[in-house]
Amino acid sequence: MKSVQEYSMNFNSRIKVNFNGGDLTSDAGLLLYKEFDYKLGLSETVEKMLVVDDPVMHRDHPNSDVVIQKLYQHLAGYHADDHADDLSEEPLLTAILGKKRLASQPTISRFNEKANIATAKSLEHINEILQKRVYMLKPQDQFVMDLDSSGFTAYGNQYGANFNSHYQEWGFHPLFCFDGLTGDCLKAELRAGNVYTSRQVVRFVGPLLKRYEAWVSNPLIVLRADSGFAVPELFKLVETKGHKYVIRLKANARLQSVAQSMADQVLNPERLHERQVHYREFLYQATSWDRARRVVVKMERPAGQLFFEFTFIVTNMELQPRNIVRFYCQRGHMENFIKEAKNGFACHKLSSTNFESNAVKLQLSMLAYNFNNWFRRLCLPEPMKPNRMETLRLKLIKIAGKLVRSARYWTWKLCSSYIYQNSFIQTLQNISSLPCLVNE
Repeated sequence: MKSVQEYSMNFNSRIKVNFNGGDLTSDAGLLLYKEFDYKLGLSETVEKMLVVDDPVMHRDHPNSDVVIQKLYQHLAGYHADDHADDLSEEPLLTAILGKKRLASQPTISRFNEKANIATAKSLEHINEILQKRVYMLKPQDQFVMDLDSSGFTAYGNQYGANFNSHYQEWGFHPLFCFDGLTGDCLKAELRAGNVYTSRQVVRFVGPLLKRYEAWVSNPLIVLRADSGFAVPELFKLVETKGHKYVIRLKANARLQSVAQSMADQVLNPERLHERQVHYREFLYQATSWDRARRVVVKMERPAGQLFFEFTFIVTNMELQPRNIVRFYCQRGHMENFIKEAKNGFACHKLSSTNFESNAVKLQLSMLAYNFNNWFRRLCLPEPMKPNRMETLRLKLIKIAGKLVRSARYWTWKLCSSYIYQNSFIQTLQNISSLPCLVNE
């Protein structure tokens, strides 16, 4: 018989605490995600499409089951592989994953060792399949592809980790593309830390454009990026395919000279105490460009200063210069998307010494990120849709529940004082109203 140790509280000697409550969970809200998983076909798609170079047939924990377990750990906030040992008999996770016991940390490490670039590509493909199902449910013909890179700090001897002069840290330099309208991660790729921002960006973007051209007839696709991606090969790619781009340019002597001549015409020496903002446009051809392109400039002079500050944007859109600048500035939302992936799904926590294993970990994190983003868009009540993942965990996942087994049913009795009951019920009803997307 196992003895139960109790702990007393000094503030009230009548209160005692022990960890012998039985089949209790603190993550009952994962039932909603599992229900959405059933409608979307996440687990089924992982089981069918995952590729792992592992000839061994694992009876208890196949590789696909390990991936699904990691996705649900990310959703619940248990990002580290070591958390699996503490969760091994967690009643809710074992119930929704159909296990008597979860895969342990050594089992997850075995998967990490076997995973390779083919595994990462298969997870990308799974992401594409699920994205298409969501887009077929809520069709759209306009896409804003926001490109950006990020810095992931690395520790120890990790292959591919190098010093990045821009971020002034040792680590990786992954490339991301998000849909600026929905927040979906369209593609993510792990790269060595010392590569330049735009390295192989054409190879990265080309398949994305082809994918959405196949999904939608005559889509409006706009590529939006900062000056690190202002390379002529990317301009040509987008122009050849008939799409649009809005990309910032780094200032140089020629651009500064043209903008300064325009600024001199609007400078009012008698009103230097007032802020001035003007928008202009001109044709410009850099030495490496095959032709001249439209450049929009924002000329801003802060109050009390004599000189203007310039922002240059190259574009093939036909909007007014003011609206071009406003549209470009909205790419700031992408910083929030990356922050959500980091804070909510630990996409930057790449602890393996093997580069390919870390690439797989990144894809797992971004698949969990997208799954939650689809859940938010399709299932949550309107007041809860703006909430970030950490808030959703607090409001919708971290719910106390007790499992009561009977001959026919497993009933989860949730906390009676849970203050978001109406939101939970509304979310469940929204999921129930969705069609089954597995065969879509």
